Amino acid sequence: MPRKDVESFSVISEFALAIIAFSIGSEFIIKDMMKLGKSIVIITLAEVIGAIAVVFSVMYYVFKQPFAFSIVLASMSAATAPAATLLVIQQYRAFGPLTKTIIPVVALDDVFGIMAFGIAMALAKMSVGQAEHSLFRMLSKPILEIGGSILLGFLIGLLLVLAAKKASNRDALQGLSLAFIAIASGLSNMFGFSPLLTNIAMGATLVNLHKNPKRVYGVVNDFVAPVYVLFFTLAGASLDLGILATVGLMGIAYVFSRAAGKMIGASIGARLVEAEEAVCKYLGLTLLPQGGVSIGLSLIVRQQLPQYAVAINTIIMFSVLIYEVSGPIFAKIAIEKAGEVDGLKKAQLSSQRQETEEIAV
Repeated sequence: MPRKDVESFSVISEFALAIIAFSIGSEFIIKDMMKLGKSIVIITLAEVIGAIAVVFSVMYYVFKQPFAFSIVLASMSAATAPAATLLVIQQYRAFGPLTKTIIPVVALDDVFGIMAFGIAMALAKMSVGQAEHSLFRMLSKPILEIGGSILLGFLIGLLLVLAAKKASNRDALQGLSLAFIAIASGLSNMFGFSPLLTNIAMGATLVNLHKNPKRVYGVVNDFVAPVYVLFFTLAGASLDLGILATVGLMGIAYVFSRAAGKMIGASIGARLVEAEEAVCKYLGLTLLPQGGVSIGLSLIVRQQLPQYAVAINTIIMFSVLIYEVSGPIFAKIAIEKAGEVDGLKKAQLSSQRQETEEIAV
């Protein structure tokens, strides 16, 4: 496929990511998050700090790169692309402690990743003498972006809850839900917010305020299979294998150091909150994919730190090539090792068996 054709279909990739984000929101059930909330925050914070610390150390101390380059590249290593891992979970109908931990972690680490990038850009600009504004204004920008995205998602989610109650049938509900996802993404782009976070917030609002949220998510899931096929086809078509020849040793080091940081950080965080052994051992393997958020951040680097843009963009695109191919494989291995393949079916059978026993009693 010619590159201009791939770029002309970018709306499909944006829409697919928005639907995935909306589905992630369905996992943010307040009563469940109250139980897991603190542990999820600690695990996510640990794996984000782990990735940033290891990548920064390798770039700054081993490869002797400038502070600005090292800190910005390290901050971009924090975000995880949720699409590949979540589709592996769906494909293998996985369920269990590991799976229940993965979903909120991959959602929350984008929030932490965006915040880390904002702080890194502020520090990088100060180090090269390009700071045009006060440190407070530069640090407040990512906070405003996150807050604005969550607020916008909450407001659109309220409207979706009200509109869903009026839908007369499944077809009407499906069209309505997809339209709201598209509107949330469009408004986010218009206001300079994050479409990913906006749709996560909208999905979270729906699942907590609607009486029958599964009906809404069900009709959306009925639609998305061909969109996912197009999304991954276009993702493959946009990868340039020529990058392999130009990235050099530094790109390879970035890939390994990011993976090491994620796995070490996730393991430490899980052990701090005394998570189950499967989570401690295998969570890091499911957090490797890198994609949309990091590519979007590389565009910001091009605008604000052009002297480092080519090198950073090349390394990020190389890592996307590696991680988008290998990430789902490692996620599948982790889920298999944790014994959670077909866990959803096992959980349903266990629930039915328990109900039968209670009736018999």
